[in-house]
Amino acid sequence: MRETNCVNTQGIFRIIQSIPSPMAEPYKRWLARVGYERVQEIEDPELAGKRTKALYRAKGYSEAWIEKRMWGIALRAELTDEWKKRGVGGEPEYAILTSEISMAAFGLTPSEYKQLKRLERMPL
Repeated sequence: MRETNCVNTQGIFRIIQSIPSPMAEPYKRWLARVGYERVQEIEDPELAGKRTKALYRAKGYSEAWIEKRMWGIALRAELTDEWKKRGVGGEPEYAILTSEISMAAFGLTPSEYKQLKRLERMPL
């Protein structure tokens, strides 16, 4: 066994920011652009939806698929907001509730459905 240093996403961004090499400049500019975009989304949350749609279009999804996906995202947010109002504690309980809903509706848990359809998580 060797001692290994590990870092999370935030940590790697900080490391990139601290590199004095000109070769790091494109990454620093990218980080600045993405940070600026997130600040814009905080000021105008509708921009996040527009950016998501543009990303799906760039990946080649149809407009019908994109609209259905955006509707599903909004519906999920509404559902989790309702769960919060009713005192559901967070992520582990959301997974349990989601699994129960899926089992009641389709007879399969989300992981069983993914296995059946041979679905893999799409990279962003």
